[in-house]
Amino acid sequence: MSKYIESAVEKIVSGLLAERDIELVDVEYVKERDWYLRVFIDKAGGIEIDDCQELSEKLEAELDKINTIADSYILEVSSPGLDRVLRKERDFQREEGKLVDVSLYTPVNGSKILVGKLAGYDGKNIIIDEESISLDKIAQVRLHIEF
Repeated sequence: MSKYIESAVEKIVSGLLAERDIELVDVEYVKERDWYLRVFIDKAGGIEIDDCQELSEKLEAELDKINTIADSYILEVSSPGLDRVLRKERDFQREEGKLVDVSLYTPVNGSKILVGKLAGYDGKNIIIDEESISLDKIAQVRLHIEF
């Protein structure tokens, strides 16, 4: 059910952002203590609070009109953050050449976390530095932040 809602919301948000310089990064509908509908957006130079507020108000009106979500939920519209998770093909393409943290289900070269330059993505594997790693071995890929 949550994948259906995420897909429906993604379509609505894409329409609301059409012809704007704002990119839809991700949508997630998750149950924590309450249900949360999170929409992550970005643009060159970074997202501002006014961008989030405007989209939140428009999305809320659309969702109320079509009544897609039966449950009570909390809507959050925000930037994906500096250490964003890479999930989709466009994420990997956009961030190619940048340092990433790769969390693995099973160790590669004795480590469950690799840090390296994202050098490629083919839909089934990512290339970190010069090593190809199958996506089925990867729990998560995030942009690397150096302090």
